[in-house]
This record gives sequence, structure tokens and C-alpha cells, in this order.
Amino acid sequence: MSGSVSPAELRKGVSTSPELVGLDPADVNLSAVEKTIHACRDYLLGLQKPEGYWVGELFVDSTVACDYHLLMYLRGKVDRAKEAKIVRHILQRQLPDGGWPIYPGGPSNVTATVKAYFSLKLAGFTPDEPEMRKARSAAMRLGGIPSSNTYCKFYLAMFGQYPWKYLPNIPPEILLLPKWAPFDMSEMSSWTRAIVVPMSIIRSFRPVTHLPPEKQLHELYPYGVEGGPFFHPVENRFFSMKNFFVRVNELLGFLEALPWKPFRKKALQLAEKWILDRTGPESEGLAAIFPSMMNSILAFRCLDYAEDHPWMIKAVKDLEGLEVDDPANGDFRIQPCLSPVWDTAITLTALGAAGVSPDHPAMQKGADWLLSKEVKMRGDYVMKNPTPITGGWAFEFFNDWYPDVDDTAKVLLGLRQAKASNPNQQKEAMDRGLGWAMSFQCDNGGYAAFDKNVNKAWLEDVPFADHNAILDPPCADITGRLLETMGKLGIAKNHPQIQRALAFLRTTQEEDGSWFGRWGVNYVYGTWQALRGLQAIGYDMNDTWAVRARDWLECAQNPDGGWGESCGSYDDPRMKGRGISTASQTGWGLMGLLACGDIQRPSVRRAVRYLVETQSKDGSWEEKLITGTGFPCVFYLRYDMYRNNWPLLALGEYLDQVRTSGVR
Repeated sequence: MSGSVSPAELRKGVSTSPELVGLDPADVNLSAVEKTIHACRDYLLGLQKPEGYWVGELFVDSTVACDYHLLMYLRGKVDRAKEAKIVRHILQRQLPDGGWPIYPGGPSNVTATVKAYFSLKLAGFTPDEPEMRKARSAAMRLGGIPSSNTYCKFYLAMFGQYPWKYLPNIPPEILLLPKWAPFDMSEMSSWTRAIVVPMSIIRSFRPVTHLPPEKQLHELYPYGVEGGPFFHPVENRFFSMKNFFVRVNELLGFLEALPWKPFRKKALQLAEKWILDRTGPESEGLAAIFPSMMNSILAFRCLDYAEDHPWMIKAVKDLEGLEVDDPANGDFRIQPCLSPVWDTAITLTALGAAGVSPDHPAMQKGADWLLSKEVKMRGDYVMKNPTPITGGWAFEFFNDWYPDVDDTAKVLLGLRQAKASNPNQQKEAMDRGLGWAMSFQCDNGGYAAFDKNVNKAWLEDVPFADHNAILDPPCADITGRLLETMGKLGIAKNHPQIQRALAFLRTTQEEDGSWFGRWGVNYVYGTWQALRGLQAIGYDMNDTWAVRARDWLECAQNPDGGWGESCGSYDDPRMKGRGISTASQTGWGLMGLLACGDIQRPSVRRAVRYLVETQSKDGSWEEKLITGTGFPCVFYLRYDMYRNNWPLLALGEYLDQVRTSGVR
């Protein structure tokens, strides 16, 4: 899309490997493979922005657009043109049964359906219209408003459609809790902190935007709005953590009703400062993710920030930066965040594997841009990881409070394939980044995304934790990526951190040989990345547990040669490794097999052929299904770059193994 490079520049410094053309090991036509690689390589080079980065759109379900729509009404600033586009967006995604899913091909989801119904009603739809009758039927079949998640009820309460007194209490005084307390802010995941702190302000003020009768949602309560149910269910056991937190919430509710709150003013001031500190020029919004950015705007309103207040102006502008107006497809979308660092790192890695030389102009520009995005301040992670090393990278353009381990590892792998204009700066940044990422190893040997040792399982029973992401536990996919990074950057296999990470992977491997994927869908993602990490550190890939993982991948391969796994595998074990083949998941599956070293296996050849035969004429692959994970069982996203950079990386590495192995 960018016109920043000419066709001649596209080919400068690119290996064409003429000795491979026309060679056919078994049923793979290497000439066709190379043609496929070149076409995708040129396609991706053409997408580079003039500044040197790559960024693809993040596609999500309709709930984000619905929340954006609700915010218009909560602010009293309804843009009718945008509202009409959001209504079209919602209606385009309604399922035949009347509900809305949280991923393509998935079933109707109660929270998504309630939000969509409410948005349509705010826009002027009446309950008697065909779409609304079907939507109400689906919502009620799924349990109605009482069965929606806490965050949905939270926004409904701001419209008077759910009683504030029945919502979980989130007192801002939690920011005053000391480190030695059984619980403090550092025990929650970074994204939960960023969502909950502004929520604590809103919960304290309990604002209500009154709606006329025709806009209200009485019909989405199974027993009427007076009948509830509103209370959190108590388990039929003498004691459980869930029951404990229900009782704690009831106590907090009692205290909240008292007129005397000696620490409330101080707590609100601290919460306000906490938000302002993290929404400065080094951030494109609080935590640079939609939920916390939206909540910060609502918190500012509770604190009487005027619409022309500089902080409010910045917060609104940051949120509007997530809009995607797509008139060509008649759609208006909201992204959950922006992904330039992640997309650029993967694309540099893929282009390097595809034969683009490190000093190619595009590679150098990409490396220079990544170096300019190195985080050089100490962020929220210091609460659990007081490492003196500053370094690392975040996911977005600006999010310096929240660099993360996964992005940092991937940036290091991308920079390994490129040569920046200042080699000394590149080496120093990579050394810092590696040391910073390694400092996040958790006590159990694994690595998590943003924090260290944020894994107290009992917190999952906190009443507002039904977004399934209050923790940031170590996982196999990020641990595998750290192993890959350490191995490729020269850390010896006998290094204590590597040995502890290996032990973590052994203990988290499933009985069938697979690994759970926390940040990608799902077992295909986790298994591929774990195998890739093992191979990078020089582990014996003929060891039993590596072979079991390889065998699982082969069993999960589809008859067409590709891999596909539905988001439904997070909810239903029977969906594990099953689904329609996608380009990105086929790239992962192929790389998992390549890590095991035998490129002559029929499964490898079938995967290569699948990618070659499904490529579009412009060098890209089509992919409409979601393969990215936000919060398992709750929120998923489709990275538009995944359909191209992962297959290119897989095919490039396949061709390199053919070259080095001498197989013909």
C-alpha cells in the first residue's frame, strides 16, 4: 500500500537461490515454492510504511463497536453518521438464530447479544422489528442480562439498566493497600489494573444517564427487572474462595453505604494520579487498549473534567485513533489497540527467512524504526520485577508503561535478521532487551506476557474477574518464544534459566503431547512455539516428549494439508486442534514440524503444498477466521498481518532447510 519502495529496490539484496529452481523432492515443486515466497515477500515489502514499520488491522467482534456506541450516549455526544455505520456493522454480524458471536463461526454469546440489542435500541430500533425479536429471543435463551459478564452490567448500570448495588464493589482504597497485604494492585494483570483503576472511580460515583422508557431493557430480564436475579450465586459448600469473595463483596457493599469513608478522598486522588501518570505523551491512551481508554474517559467525567480539558481531549483523540472507516466494504470498525511493533518484528523475521538481506533498505528502515521504539523507562512491571535493566518493547506505537516480554522477544528475533544504520546502537539495545526479558522468569520457570509471578489462582474467584484475565500466568507459548530467543542469541543450553524453562515446558505439556496456547488459537500455537524453542536451544528433537508433540501436530493436520483450530477449543476440549485450515495456523503447524528436523515427512510436504496452492495472485493469503487470542473464552482478535507473515516465515525456513540439508 505504501509507495515507499520501487520494484528495483524490492529486489535489491534478495537471494533468488537459482540452484533450487526446478528441483522436486517428492511431490513438492521447489520452483513453485520459491515463486510463492517471492510473491509474498514483494507483497509485504509493498506494505511497509514510509517510516519503516508495518501494521495490520486488528479485527474483533461487535462488542467493541457497541461499547464505542454506548460511550457516545454516556458522553451526550452522539455522532449520527457514526451511529448509522455502527448499526450497519452490528446488523451485518447478526447470526441466523438472532444472536451475536465473539468469533466467526462461533455460537451466539449472551454478552455480545445483550450489547448489540442495546445499541440497536439506543439507535431507534423497537422491540417489534424482526431483527430485534430474533435478538431478544437469543438473549433470553442464553439467560438475558443476568447472565452477561460484569463489565457489560457495569455499563448497563451507567444507563440505569442494572442496579449499582448488585455490582461488585471496587473501592479505590485498593490503591492504598501495602505490598505486605494478602492482596494489592500488583497481584492483578497489567491490563486488569488499567481497566479496574478507572472503574473504581466510576463505581464510587455511580453515575446514571437516564433513558426514556422506550430505550430501556426490561424485556431482557427473564423474570422482569424487579425479579433479577442480581446476587452472585453462592456455591453449595461450607467454604470456597468464591463464597469467601461473595461475602467480602457484601461487606464492602455495607461499608460503601456508610456516609463516613475516611480514606475515600485520598484514594480517589491517588486513582486519578495513577491514570494521569499513565496517559502522558509516552502513551497513546491508558495501557493503549480500548477498555481502559474508554473507562478513563468515563472516570474523567465523574471527576468533572470538561470536554475541553486537555486530558479529556487527549483521551478522546487516542480512542478515536482506533476507528477504521471502511466505505469500500460498507463497514465501520473499532480496533482494540494498534500493533505496529509486533507486526514489524514478525515481518522482519519473515522477510529475513525469505532471503531478504539484512542491509536491504526495507530491513534497515524497519530495524531503525524498532530501535526508536525501545522503552527506556521503568514501567508498572517494577512492582513485581524490580530489575535495574531498562529496555524492551511494547506492542503499540506508544505504551512505555507497559512493555512486554513477548514483543521484546519477537523484536530481538526480528533485529537478528536486519542491520540497522547504527550497529552499535542495535547491539546495545538487543543486549538490554535480552537481559530485560530474561529477568521476567517466574518462580516456576515459565515466562508470562507483562509481569512476573502474577499467578495467584485464588484471585480468579474475585467477583469482577469474569473476563478470564485477572492473572498473567506463565504459559508455554511465551516460554517457548523466550527459549527460541535465548538460543538464537547465543545463550548456552546449560544456562540455569533455560534449564528451568525446559522443566516448565515438561510439566505443562498435555498428555497427548500438545501445549495450550495462551496468546494464539490454541494448541497448534502453543505446540508450535514450544517445539520451536526446543529446537533453537539445540535440544534433542528425537527425545520422547518432542516426538509426542510432533505426532500430535501431525494428527491435527487437516486432509488438505493445512491446520485450523477454532476458538471453540478454549471452551470445548473436543474442538482441540480442529477447524478449517487457515494460512497462519498452517504456517505455525509447518514450523512446528520443521523444528523436528525431518523435511521429507509427508506432513511437511503436504503443508508446503497447501500454502503454495492457496496463495492469491497478489502474493497474499485470504483469512477470515480468528487465530489470535486476547482473553480465552471471552475475547479474540484477527491480526491481518498473520495471514501473510507467518506463512512466509514457514516457507522461507522450509526452503532454507532444503538448501542446507542437500535434499533434492
